[in-house]
Amino acid sequence: MIAERLKQIQTRISQAEHAHHRRPGSVLLLAVSKTKPADDIAAAYQAGQRHFGESYLQEALRKQQELGAFDITWHFIGPIQSNKTRPIAAHFDWVHSVDKLKIAQRLNEQRPARLPPLNICLQVNISGEASKSGITLDELPEMCGQVAQLPRLKLRGVMAIPAPGEDFERQRQPYKALYQAVAALNRPELDTFSFGMTGDLEAAIAEGATIVRIGTALFGARDYA
Repeated sequence: MIAERLKQIQTRISQAEHAHHRRPGSVLLLAVSKTKPADDIAAAYQAGQRHFGESYLQEALRKQQELGAFDITWHFIGPIQSNKTRPIAAHFDWVHSVDKLKIAQRLNEQRPARLPPLNICLQVNISGEASKSGITLDELPEMCGQVAQLPRLKLRGVMAIPAPGEDFERQRQPYKALYQAVAALNRPELDTFSFGMTGDLEAAIAEGATIVRIGTALFGARDYA
C-alpha cells in the first residue's frame, strides 16, 4: 500500500513539474513520518524513498535507532525548544523550522565537528497566523544575514505552512509572495523552498517549491492518541 501511494505522489509531483514548466526531478519528496511506526518508514524506504521528516524528537530518535542500517536523510520539521537543540544538532541532516536566532546559535554551537554543517531553512509565518511559528517577511533579510554567519550551519532557504487556501489560485498566493521575497534578497545560497503538503503540493510547485512535505497521502491519517 505504501509503495503504491508513493508512486501516486511521485506522479502528482511529475505532472505538476510538467504543468508549471519546472525541470523534471527538481522537486524532492519529503515523507513526513511523524506518529508513524518504523515499519512504515522501512516500507517506504524499500520502495525507494530516502528523505523523512519528523516533528517529535524522542519519537524520531527511537526510529533512528531502529532504522540505523538504512541510509536515511533525516529532516526535523517541528517546533524547536532550546533544551532540544543538542540532540537535533547531532542527529539530523536538515532542520526546516528555525524561527529564532537563539535556536540557530545553539544548533551551530552544538553541531558535532565530525558532521558536515547542518542544512537550515528559516520558517516564515507567511500568513501571519498567531497559532503558527515563524518569522515575518520583514524579519527575513536580517535573519538570513545572521544565520549565514554561523559556520556549523548551512543556510539553504525557507519553509512555510500558509493558511489553507480555498482554491488553487489562493493556495498559490502566499508561496508566490515568499518566493519573490527570497529572490529579492539576491542570495544564491538560498536554493531551497520547503513548500506544500498533501492538499496543496501542485500550487506549491507552481510557485517554486523544491521540497514538498507529504505525510497523509503516503502514510494515511495520523494517530495522535
